[in-house]
Amino acid sequence: MFDKLLIIGCGLIGSSLLRATINKKLSKKILVYEKSKKYKKQIKKISSKIILLEKLDENIADVDFVILSTPMSVYEKIIPSLNKYLSSKTLITDIGSTKENVSKIKKTKLKKTLKWIMSHPIAGSEVSGPQYGSKNLFLNKWCIILNDKDKSNQKKLTRFWVKIGSKIITMEPNQHDKIFSMTSHLPHLIAYNLIKTALDFQKKYGKNIIQFSAGGLRDFSRTAASNEIMWRDIFFNNKKNMVQVIDLFIRNLKEFKTNIIKSQNSKILKKLKNSKKVRRQIIELKQDISKPDFGRDNN
Repeated sequence: MFDKLLIIGCGLIGSSLLRATINKKLSKKILVYEKSKKYKKQIKKISSKIILLEKLDENIADVDFVILSTPMSVYEKIIPSLNKYLSSKTLITDIGSTKENVSKIKKTKLKKTLKWIMSHPIAGSEVSGPQYGSKNLFLNKWCIILNDKDKSNQKKLTRFWVKIGSKIITMEPNQHDKIFSMTSHLPHLIAYNLIKTALDFQKKYGKNIIQFSAGGLRDFSRTAASNEIMWRDIFFNNKKNMVQVIDLFIRNLKEFKTNIIKSQNSKILKKLKNSKKVRRQIIELKQDISKPDFGRDNN
């Protein structure tokens, strides 16, 4: 599909893209630019055919596909090299979790002759690093492709994601950021805040409560173990939408508090039953499985 592909940043997502590309034989040559010495050692073990770059220079001049898989705060540091060495034949994409900010960066920092069409694979984990990458990470997972005027390259980008197993849907940047502030960004914020609350509670009462983590706290702790740089970038870059969903959450939390204080049985039960309906819908849409305990093995 490509003659020469470049992956910039090779943690969990980047290394999974690397493995999937090799597995599906989607590029004759694959280049990787990764700054972490630890990650470089792990990447070398994936395949002897991978070309590891020490810097972004003239060696990337004939690359025809670039995937940015770094934290979003690094994009502006990388763009000068892309502007200097890439040609107008190169297709660029990113895998960032917010898009209005990336759209602004494209318009203000990227050379006008370069083609950058945004992607967002809805796949990942709380773990990070190439040792956790998988060629099947994107299998049957949604990938959002942001609408672009360049329909020819949008189709090419779509084919790439489909070939590694993704299901495709297109969105506008503002629509994307609003939806994912609720479905992804707020849940992570809640997880981080719940863990902070548990630690504050533990400090106040001088008891080691973490050792008694029940299923709820345990599962929130998994989400809260996600990469802190990535999530800081997401929270800051989707600030407007984050503030709105946080306000909505606080309002509903206060309502729950009132229901409990006043022992409002019917109102509490209605909320709890509606939550079960959402869970069933998620399973019907094949966004999760119905096995008890979130698919974990208790052995």
